[in-house]
Amino acid sequence: MKHLLFVAVYTALMQIQAQKVKLPAEVVQENLEFYNQRNMEGFMSSFSDRIILFTYEKKEPIAKGKDEIKKLYKGLFEESPKLNSTILHRAVIGNKVIDHESIKGRRGSKKPIKLVMIYEVSDDKILRMTVIRE
Repeated sequence: MKHLLFVAVYTALMQIQAQKVKLPAEVVQENLEFYNQRNMEGFMSSFSDRIILFTYEKKEPIAKGKDEIKKLYKGLFEESPKLNSTILHRAVIGNKVIDHESIKGRRGSKKPIKLVMIYEVSDDKILRMTVIRE
């Protein structure tokens, strides 16, 4: 009887673990790690099929959907062998993650770029990104 109870509890715990939802910061951190590795497949796996990328200054998106995001970042990854983003500060508010980043090696530049990225996460995927540039 104890053995059956143990098996039932263990099975229930494993099902809960399998259904574990990632925190928004975990989703964004995983995406950042793939970005720094220039791992396109991993990087794209973090995005919702409905991903939209905005710049703060404009109302119209600069990329919509995974195909446009992939096209945009594929060129960046190819032209930036030393690409690396460091988080200077991260804030999380609900399903939004706000990163103040310093990016080095973008398209071969030795000068770091500082920007703020606002990520909106839904169902363990990045649904929306807004970039604020210096």
